[in-house]
Amino acid sequence: MRSLVCALGVATLAGALLAPARVHAEPAAPHTGIQVRDGRLVEATGSDLVLRGVNHDVMWYPDRNGAFAGIKAAGANAVRIPLGIGHQWRRSGAEEIKKVVSLCKANRLICILDAHDTTGFGQDKKAATMAQAVQFWLGVRDALIGEEDHVIVNIANEPFGNGATMPWVQQTTDAIRALRAAGFRHTLMVDAPGWGQDESFVMRDNAVKVRDADPTGNTLFDIHMYGEFDTAAKVNSYLSSFTDRRLPILVGEFSGEHQWGDPDEDAIMAYAEARELGYFGWSWSGNDKQYKYLDLVDDFDAGKLTAWGRRFISGPNGLTTDTREATIYRNGAVAPPRAPQQVRVVNVTSSTITIEWKPRRNAVYQVVAVDGAAETRVATTNRATVTLSKLRGSTDYTYAVYSRDLLGTRSPRSAMVAAITPPARPG
Repeated sequence: MRSLVCALGVATLAGALLAPARVHAEPAAPHTGIQVRDGRLVEATGSDLVLRGVNHDVMWYPDRNGAFAGIKAAGANAVRIPLGIGHQWRRSGAEEIKKVVSLCKANRLICILDAHDTTGFGQDKKAATMAQAVQFWLGVRDALIGEEDHVIVNIANEPFGNGATMPWVQQTTDAIRALRAAGFRHTLMVDAPGWGQDESFVMRDNAVKVRDADPTGNTLFDIHMYGEFDTAAKVNSYLSSFTDRRLPILVGEFSGEHQWGDPDEDAIMAYAEARELGYFGWSWSGNDKQYKYLDLVDDFDAGKLTAWGRRFISGPNGLTTDTREATIYRNGAVAPPRAPQQVRVVNVTSSTITIEWKPRRNAVYQVVAVDGAAETRVATTNRATVTLSKLRGSTDYTYAVYSRDLLGTRSPRSAMVAAITPPARPG
């Protein structure tokens, strides 16, 4: 999204679509950086990598370098960076890209770089083609080779406008093959058409074909959730269509409100947490005056959270709930945290049980229901208490708690606690 100029509307299709030449990829070298494995994003070590962060407008604010520290302090483990390719916005050169990557690494953030000028091609006459985005990446290749552990290449932002006839499949597969042939071993991220929202389900219905076009298998899908995703049912249905097929997906952009429809941010974040999917809020700061509701902080000041910033960062299933730093930034062995202590039941009704435990600084907790040797995760929280609801009356429940530190290291399980809910009242 480019909130200053992006229109998620229904303009008439205009402009010829220019398909890049077909390129036959050479056999890829062994992949050593971030990669896709069994439908999940992992690091070279095999550690699960759930990317959670924000979009930061380096293309329009190249001197706001303090934002990287603020984004990290807010709890992010990654940042998505729009880059100009010289077609619609100023071109980001190789040296600028090296600087951005170094800022990400200095602040222990995984860096997603996107070619932004393609936004809404076919409806926005100023937008670049995917072929032009590929040429941009080829031109800055030397700034990215060797950064496969730290950088994901987002080939083209929202590369087509609305419509089921957009040649998204052919041009996306051509782009993947061209970049692989040029030696890019990074995970490649592809955006949906329909201004990123896939309103005609082109990406959803052709995702397997696109994945299979990548000789390394390291393609990640990116959906943007604005007005098209205004109910929990729509959010769950779309993301489930990928996770059920073991296709890797994250939400590269979303917001709490929008000019063209009201996104269900609660459902987006809850579902991402339940399925351990990545998400990125739009955006850190700097949106035009009429779109200030999209800013997470005022005037790039990390100490001045907006209403959207408070919801996104510290609200239910927000950024601080369960974001784990990438293992590439960990130095040496990390001892696991202690199991949560003093776990106890403090309140029971016919449909709820409230549990609390001794709080620990910078910890995230996972509450599990225990049934013999089986466990089922029922809640994730950064508070030292949780109320479990929608329970049955006259039923025996057993729970335990794990803690995670900021690096994602999980503790042993706590002592178990049990409670029996009283009978439900008639009526």
